[in-house]
Amino acid sequence: MTTRHSARAAIASVTDPGSFTELPAPRRESPADGPGGPDGPDGPDGPLEWTGYADSRARAAARTGEQESVVTGTARIGGHETAVVSFEFGFLGGSLGERTGDRLEAAYAHAREHRLPLVSLIATGGSRMQEGMLALTQLQRVARQCVLTRAAGLPQLAVLRDPTTGGGWATLGAGADVVLALPGAQVGFAGSRVRPADADPVAYSAEGQYAAGHVDAVVAAAELPGTLAGWLRVLAAPRPAGPVEPPAALADVAPPRTGWDAVLQARHPDRPRAAAYLDAYFELRLPLSGDRAGGTDPGMLCGFGLREGRAVAYAAQCGTATRPAGYRTAARVVRLADRLGIPVLTLVDTPGAANDAAAEHAGAGAAIADTFAALAAATVPVTTLLIGEGGSGGALALAAPGNTWVTPDSYFSVIAPELAAAILKRPPEAAPATADQLRIRPQDLVALGVARGIVPPGQPR
Repeated sequence: MTTRHSARAAIASVTDPGSFTELPAPRRESPADGPGGPDGPDGPDGPLEWTGYADSRARAAARTGEQESVVTGTARIGGHETAVVSFEFGFLGGSLGERTGDRLEAAYAHAREHRLPLVSLIATGGSRMQEGMLALTQLQRVARQCVLTRAAGLPQLAVLRDPTTGGGWATLGAGADVVLALPGAQVGFAGSRVRPADADPVAYSAEGQYAAGHVDAVVAAAELPGTLAGWLRVLAAPRPAGPVEPPAALADVAPPRTGWDAVLQARHPDRPRAAAYLDAYFELRLPLSGDRAGGTDPGMLCGFGLREGRAVAYAAQCGTATRPAGYRTAARVVRLADRLGIPVLTLVDTPGAANDAAAEHAGAGAAIADTFAALAAATVPVTTLLIGEGGSGGALALAAPGNTWVTPDSYFSVIAPELAAAILKRPPEAAPATADQLRIRPQDLVALGVARGIVPPGQPR
């Protein structure tokens, strides 16, 4: 079980002391407003005239000190000015009603007007039954605000508290660019009282949603302020004026003499891998995880980082056969970077796309096509470094046309030499000669115009 903080306690737990300024509640002039005004407890029983609704609101206000289920304002997190939305679960279960929608809409509009990132601290049971369909339609209002804020190029970060269910999860939560969750939080579209009795509870937890690719990270409460500050630091950082430099080669080896030498060097178990390249390249990097469609791929590292104080997005293969979820995660990051105006670095290293039955069922072809499309459509510059194996279209999907570099211990091939030999009905021992014919060495790739150059060890180019 997690500790359920009030809306204001949740704000205080992540923001710089004394920096929060509450936004005024919008006025709602409608027949539903009684003599107490839009937030008064003495109005009628809501738009449905639900008997006892006014009394329920009055009790919730007395218990929490709030007039509605959400508190909105601005605050600094790690010194970065931010629009903040925080749900009060003690007020009718943090449910969304018309007045909740008013406040959320005003908060989003304030974020856009002042060019602020928006952080949502969510704890909600869903839409407010006492307002019926008028409550449910608030989700459309929130979705519209999310879209407008996305189009404005402003990042949206969500923190999933306990619980985050129903429409709050399906709009502010799952619709955010970066989704963080507190350990043990209940997270799911279905709340605990409406899901099937035999449902696996793990599927409705922060950890289960992370494993399924719907949450970027599960972050302990004590680490949350620093994690949010790190994200805001990266997303607020200056952008490089043009394409980023490729990393330097981490292995001090000479270019291979033969095509088969290139294959052996790239397949060497001690060759530097993506994590080492990313650690050497970035002074700070923050991971994004999952394809938002039910899958993750540990063989694809994605996220954003700081390189010499400037923001750079990355998607890096780790030397394994890339799963459909990996391609979808990479495409997601490329599109997010494009929307935020952040250049992209991709590291290519895979023997090829996963080709087992599970990969086909998960849509391998469509996922690869989507990655090709994301890079082709990107308006921000993309830089690629081939750091190991470049296996066919599964590798090419992450390669930037016209700005791909290679390391001395890499190769790129239309197909693995062994498979090429088999297709040509050659014996297995003909694979080395076939590798030479395919011209897959780093220096061959440069001569063919596939790569711009071979990066040496040492400083980036």
